[in-house]
Amino acid sequence: MGELTSLRDTVRQFVEERDWDQFHTPKNLSAALMVEAAELLEHFQWLARGDAAELGDAKLEQVRHEMADVLVYLIRLADKLDVDLHAAVLEKMVLNRAKYPADKVRGDARKYDEYPQD
Repeated sequence: MGELTSLRDTVRQFVEERDWDQFHTPKNLSAALMVEAAELLEHFQWLARGDAAELGDAKLEQVRHEMADVLVYLIRLADKLDVDLHAAVLEKMVLNRAKYPADKVRGDARKYDEYPQD
């Protein structure tokens, strides 16, 4: 069993024990995911770099917990929509490799549509 599957099962059990599945529509889960992502971002607001040293141990622990919340909602959303996240990431990486060829974009942070056309 993969790690994502194990996490999915852990989240499923947590939700079932609380009878929360009735509230976990894809729309509600998407909204909750965005709220948690905003809470994650809040920890980096006004920091120069936001690296681990600048965050410090206490803030880094809070960031870890927010990251976990984001992942939990993403896993739950994937579960409700029957999306295999592992397969989706592999598929998306194929698309990203075509969109951002390493020999053309190395060291350049521009978006794919901002690159000069050959």
